[in-house]
Amino acid sequence: MRRFDRIFVVVLDSVGVGAMPDAADYGDAGTDTLGHISTVAGLKIPNLARLGIGSLRPLATVPPAERPMGYRAVLRERSPAKDTLTGHWEMMGILTTRPFKTFTDTGFPPELIAELEKRTGHKCIGNKSASGTEILEELAEEEIATGHMIVYTSADSVLQICGNEETFGLDELYRCCRIARELTLRDEWRVGRVIARPYVGRRRGEFKRTANRHDYALPPTGATAMDALKDAGLDVIAVGKINDIFDGHGVTEALKSKSSVHGMEQTIDLADRDFRGLCYVNLVDFDALWGHRRDPVGYAAELERFDGKLGQLLPKIGKRDLLILTADHGNDPTHTGTDHTREKVPFLAWSPSMEGSGELPEQDTFAVIGATVLDNFGLSMPEGAIGTSLLSLLK
Repeated sequence: MRRFDRIFVVVLDSVGVGAMPDAADYGDAGTDTLGHISTVAGLKIPNLARLGIGSLRPLATVPPAERPMGYRAVLRERSPAKDTLTGHWEMMGILTTRPFKTFTDTGFPPELIAELEKRTGHKCIGNKSASGTEILEELAEEEIATGHMIVYTSADSVLQICGNEETFGLDELYRCCRIARELTLRDEWRVGRVIARPYVGRRRGEFKRTANRHDYALPPTGATAMDALKDAGLDVIAVGKINDIFDGHGVTEALKSKSSVHGMEQTIDLADRDFRGLCYVNLVDFDALWGHRRDPVGYAAELERFDGKLGQLLPKIGKRDLLILTADHGNDPTHTGTDHTREKVPFLAWSPSMEGSGELPEQDTFAVIGATVLDNFGLSMPEGAIGTSLLSLLK
């Protein structure tokens, strides 16, 4: 019997809660995104505290709640990775065993760049691992003057292309990214995402990336919990970059967000709507604006902005609703480099219909989320998917 009509899964992108047992293999020993932010920058997050974030693990500036709402657990990622695509796919049941290609140290191979130039008609400049803001300061004036195309990567499995919205044009940028996506389907160039990075401005110091980013992800390698929901006639509403991450698979409605604050505002509005199924939300600014830029103070402020919006969402969660807060990986802003960090993630689950609360055992996969959602609607995980439901423990 269905307990909840609506389930809201909100992903606080990169809000890890401590190093995985194998973190040293990734150069991430001792990382702790939330813990180090609390220590270095301080945190005032009363609503997350009410849901048990300070009871899940010690935090310097977030005392444990006397009576935390709902249930809490720590989740480990089973897939051997620490990227956005893999983390979200695992939440919905996909175990990724073959990591995506990265070109952090070398840039993209000459053969790929040559083919990309031939197919798009633009010379590629950059072709290295860089911060998105820094590479604009370095190369955007040249791109505007020449029509060349800024291509770069990061520590993630991504190929990113910058284009000025006024001189390069959004349609042209998207066309070039579609070509890059087609080329990088080859095994030797197989990156997880091609990302269009549009920007505005005409000179150094004025360049600013816009909200017209678009991610061209690989299609999921198998059926997901979202597919099962959609096939059963239920709603699957994707907010933020969820639709891009799953290449549209298993989605019945997609809403693009301008920021994490906007994504929460969209979620609050959706809580006033009558739907049956899943609302799956990604809030990317923690990761994109603060984690990669190694800014713990900015990260703390973003968490506090989220907490304020969470305080507006909680009263709209009814007895037939379930709210789950989680993350997809870490990105410790006090760590070296600019890469994601291999961390455990939080699982906070609450409904006003719950009679109990408490801490659940640590789980060995993010896929408990998708399995719990499907179990609620009387559905099973697709063939080949992983994950065991926690629904019976959420009393």
